[in-house]
Amino acid sequence: MLWTLVKILAFVAAVMALTWGAILLLEVEAGATITMGGYEITLTALQMVIAAVILVGLIWLLFRLVGLTVALFRFLNGDETAITRYFNRNRVKRGYDALADGMMALASGDGQLAMVKAERANRYLDRPELTNLLTAQAAEMAGDKRKAEATYKALLTDERTRFVGVRGLMKQKLEAGETATALKLAERAFALRPKNAEVSDTLLRLQADDEDWSGARKTLGAKLTNGSLTRDVHKRRDGVLALAEAREAEAEGDAARARDRAIEANRLSPDLIPAAVMAARAHTTRGEMRPAAKILKKAWDVQPHPELAAAFAEIQPSEAPAARIKRFRDLVKSRPDHEESRMLLSELHIAAEDFPEARRALGDLVETDPTARVLTLMAAIERGEGKDDSIVRGWLTRALTAPRGPQWICDSCHNITKGWAPVCPNCKGFDTLSWKRPPESEVAMPRGTEMLPLIVGAVEDKRAQTTEEAQTVDAEVVPESPQRDAAEAPK
Repeated sequence: MLWTLVKILAFVAAVMALTWGAILLLEVEAGATITMGGYEITLTALQMVIAAVILVGLIWLLFRLVGLTVALFRFLNGDETAITRYFNRNRVKRGYDALADGMMALASGDGQLAMVKAERANRYLDRPELTNLLTAQAAEMAGDKRKAEATYKALLTDERTRFVGVRGLMKQKLEAGETATALKLAERAFALRPKNAEVSDTLLRLQADDEDWSGARKTLGAKLTNGSLTRDVHKRRDGVLALAEAREAEAEGDAARARDRAIEANRLSPDLIPAAVMAARAHTTRGEMRPAAKILKKAWDVQPHPELAAAFAEIQPSEAPAARIKRFRDLVKSRPDHEESRMLLSELHIAAEDFPEARRALGDLVETDPTARVLTLMAAIERGEGKDDSIVRGWLTRALTAPRGPQWICDSCHNITKGWAPVCPNCKGFDTLSWKRPPESEVAMPRGTEMLPLIVGAVEDKRAQTTEEAQTVDAEVVPESPQRDAAEAPK
């Protein structure tokens, strides 16, 4: 309100000043006479001032017309002018509007409309680094794989968009199942952007799937260096890769390299059961019994496992049953109540033909955790104590439908595998296998006799005869069939 009043007062003051000036000029008696071509014009002082103002206005208008003419000539000649900048602003506005519409169409799932808008944006903007990505993604959504691939390849020509092009081609090859080409593209993308988590994870997965363990270890080291992986996770996965290298060297007959890699894998990940088993066996082969026992005890403290017990038995393969029981008590003392420890002691007492003690070792597992292995051990105990075949047959029959117990199961796809592997054979997940119990509906049960002890070493002829009789009873209960053998899950 105050500012409006000030403007009104200023306008009134200006009008009054002009009026007062005009009155003063009218009172001036002097004037000017202009003679031109026989014509004479007499001007008063006021008229002279008005004529001067008009002349200045005409001169300014003349300069503006000359400038406009020059600008029009430059525009027609192709030079940048205010006119071209005006039209360019309109083109840029239309281009960005089309780009925004294309992004909205892409987000809403309309690939065809997104492609049309992307082409229009490219025509107006001439900025392929912006529009090509939209075109490629729209083409993929619309199902035009060929156009998407061509657009991604076009992105490779610009250094600013090269990574986007390589990544797009890599994802296309992965979807098409061309893993060899995808691996090369992943390596190139990783070289361009080593800190990109998606690319590094994809490269690591492809290298593991291709069994390029040394390359995978380099990739893992780079992830640790650039901070995209914590040190604990790096040690675990590096241990898995070192174990895979050890297994590969063992298959190739390179015993020294296999031994070194197995020991390294155990050092990096002491709780990795297969690494502990392989490292312990490497020490045992060289006569280093104490380091082997120490490795197995440390792994058993984390998670008891039958393979650890088997490797522990190999340290002294020819010892007497009583001596073996004494030595194994030192292994299981850290986890005496674990079901694996109790079943292990029961197996050892069965091997020593101390069946009452074997029953006591099992304790209440028959009631609390009646797995196939527990029930089979009970069948062996009953057989050893001289019970009737019907009783033994009853335990074995129960074992056929009992839960299997812990197995190697993939955390991602929940597939049950025969043994541990660095890569899940079903979903190709890296380091996803865990030793745990599967859902009961997914378990295929083996014969009860297959669960009999494997770590007790050589037994006397009488024990072998007992096992043979148990197999005979089991065969009578459940006849062999190819379908059943194919469904049986290994230990």
